[in-house]
Formats: sequence, structure tokens, C-alpha cells
Amino acid sequence: MDPVAAVLVGLAGMFVLIMLHVPLGIAMGIAGVIGFGALNAFNFKPALSLLASETASAFSSLDLATIPLFIMMGGFASAAGLSEDLYRVAYALIGHRRGGLAMATIGGCAGFGAVCGSSIATTATFGKVALPSMLSRGYAPGYATGTVAAGGTLGILVPPSVIMVIYAVLAEQLIITLYTAAIIPSIIAVALHWTSIGLYTAWRPDAAPSGPRMPWPERWREIRRSWAVVLLIGIVLGGITFGVFTATEGAAVGAALAFFFALARRTLNGKTFWLTLTDVASTSGMIYVIIVGASIFSYFVAVSHAPEAMIKAISGSGLSIPIIMFLLMLMYLVLGAIFDEVAAMVITLPFVLPLIKSWGLDPVWWGIINVVIIELGMLIPPIGMNVFVIHGLAPTVPLAKIYAGVAPYIASSLVRLALLLSVPSLCLWLPAVMKG
Repeated sequence: MDPVAAVLVGLAGMFVLIMLHVPLGIAMGIAGVIGFGALNAFNFKPALSLLASETASAFSSLDLATIPLFIMMGGFASAAGLSEDLYRVAYALIGHRRGGLAMATIGGCAGFGAVCGSSIATTATFGKVALPSMLSRGYAPGYATGTVAAGGTLGILVPPSVIMVIYAVLAEQLIITLYTAAIIPSIIAVALHWTSIGLYTAWRPDAAPSGPRMPWPERWREIRRSWAVVLLIGIVLGGITFGVFTATEGAAVGAALAFFFALARRTLNGKTFWLTLTDVASTSGMIYVIIVGASIFSYFVAVSHAPEAMIKAISGSGLSIPIIMFLLMLMYLVLGAIFDEVAAMVITLPFVLPLIKSWGLDPVWWGIINVVIIELGMLIPPIGMNVFVIHGLAPTVPLAKIYAGVAPYIASSLVRLALLLSVPSLCLWLPAVMKG
């Protein structure tokens, strides 16, 4: 069978399976096995052996062991109430300003992203922590829910991020390099979101009224109460960034610390402990299946030489790199709106990454761009995943109002994307300094 035709048929078959609600990893694995067998004159023995070897490789990978450990850290951190600590201290410092609760929510989401690593989990957590507070203080329901949905996307950008681990493994990059590269973009993300809050609330002051100023003794009390989450973030991120331990070791340390915090606060009982471990097992198992399926499909695509044919066709099209990059951005926006954060990346990586490398662009920079564009896809209509998550928590708020509420944050995210595309050193400068 013609290799390029085999890949096209494999892609079509994979999308059909996904539409039939077959799990993504299984759909990619089936397409990869059948496609690889088709390339070998329908001899499926090598394809089935590939299924065994990729599964063994995934489950023996120390890098991938980072994923369940970070998920465990997030679970125990939630059980310990660290998300509430982050929100309370942010509210104590800036909650009295116009739009202060929205700023506190964005800051809290960024901080919780550093102990969670998941966009949907961050959105769901702060939908319970921050949303009632904003609504009770007179925030417009659409703007309040939009703020939580937008803040939740920071969960996959602020390190440690689960999706960055997956990208690092599939793109054969160092996890610590991706994490270091994400630090400055994360700071820019929070700063631009805060800027959008300031501009929007100046235009619509009724959407986010200011609250009472908290006296400084009470502020210091809230700061002291949040020492556990500050310590957890500092040890994990600081230890990984400065080479005290590897990403996997940092994840293990973080999980152990979060567990002891939950234990010390007496918020961890038998039921909570079991539910946390069950969630870790189910989420990690799903991710491992996706990675195995993606690895098989990527191998099938690689041996078909379809990426080389695609690069040759694009090079001969006469389109400039900026135009092609713009088309890629549109593609990711659509995929990010339809699929979850992991699916949008792993489906496209076998095709897009070789193209990026052929232009001489840095795969680490592209990893950050990938995450930022997927963040956007989780907010835009018609199927922004985070919007639907927050709508599930606040069903009385119409979807149209939530989409209107995320519009200012979409604008600030587009500005951030333009900055990172125009100035790659915003992603690459800090990793270069740390290596030097």
C-alpha cells in the first residue's frame, strides 16, 4: 500500500473510532497497528510486537513515572485545602481592589497549577473555591465564571505540568528544560490576565465591584496560614529548576509533602485517601494508554515517511513560514476546542514536530507555543472544554454569558501568543541561563 495513502486512511479510521467514542489512546493504537501492518504487506506480526514493546517502554520509563506522582501531589494538596489557602492569601492582598477577586482567582489558579498540573482540575477546584465568593460579592455571573475558566487554563502552563511531561517524552526533550522554559511565559500570562481585568473593570465597573479592605493584621494571618503551599511550591519548583533533584524525584518529594500536609491538617481520612489514589490510578492509566497509542501511531507515521512528503509539499507550495504558522495556529484552536488538552497535542505531533524542526526552530519553544494555543482552544466556542466544566458547576449561568466572560482573557491570551511567537527568547532565555 502507498505509505502516504496508508497514513491518510489511518488518520480517517482513527477519527471515525474517536467519533464512535473509542478512547483516544486505543483509537491511535488500532490505527497504528493496522497501518503498520498494511505497510508490511498486511503482515501484522511486527505491528503486534510493536504494541508489546511500546507498552513495556512506557511503563518502564522513569520520565513518565513523573505523571502519576504529580497527579498524586495535586490530589493530596486538594485534600489538604491548599487551594483555599492560595485563594485566601490572594484575596487578602488584592481582594479590596476593583476586580481584586478576579485577580485573586487568576493568581490562585496559577499557584494551584504549580501543585496540580491539570487545567480541568484547576478549573473544577476554583469553581468551588472562588466562584461562590465572587458571586456573593456582586460580580457579574458571566464574568465570574469566565474568570475561573480562564484561570484554569494556567494549570497546564505553570510547571509542573502533566501535558509538558507528555510532550517532553514524545518529542524526546528534557522535562526540566520544558519546565524552565515555561516560567517566564507563566508570569507573562498572569500579568496580561491582570491587565485585562484592570481594563475591563475600568470599562465595566459594575461587573467586578471592589470589596472591603482587609486590615494588615488579618492579611499577615492569612499569609502565615498559607506557609504550607508556599513551601510545597518552593521546594518542588526550586529543587527541579536548580538541579537539586530530577523532575521525577521532585514529583515524589511533592507527593510526600502534600500527603503529610493533609495528614497534619487531619483532612485525610480513609475515604479521602482511597478516592485520591483511585483518581490517580484512573487518570494515570488513561494517560499511559494515550502515550502508548500515540507512540505506536507516531512510529507508523515515521516509517511511512509521510512527514517528509508533507514537508516537501509545504516547501513547494510557495507559502511563507509565517502564513504556515498562522494556519497551524488555526488548526490547534479548532482541535483544542474539540478535543481535550492531551489529545490535541498527541494527534498532531508526528506531523507538526518534523515540520518545526525542518525550519530550524527549537522544539522546546514549540512545546510552550503548543501549550499556549491549546489553552486558547479550551476557551473558544463552540466546545471550549473549560467553559463546559465551569458551566457544569454553575448551570444557571448561560453558556453565552460564560463565553462573553472569557472574551477579555482570550484577547490577553492572543497578545501573549503573539509575544511568544515574535520573541522566542522569552521561552528559551532562562533554560540557556540555567544550563550556563
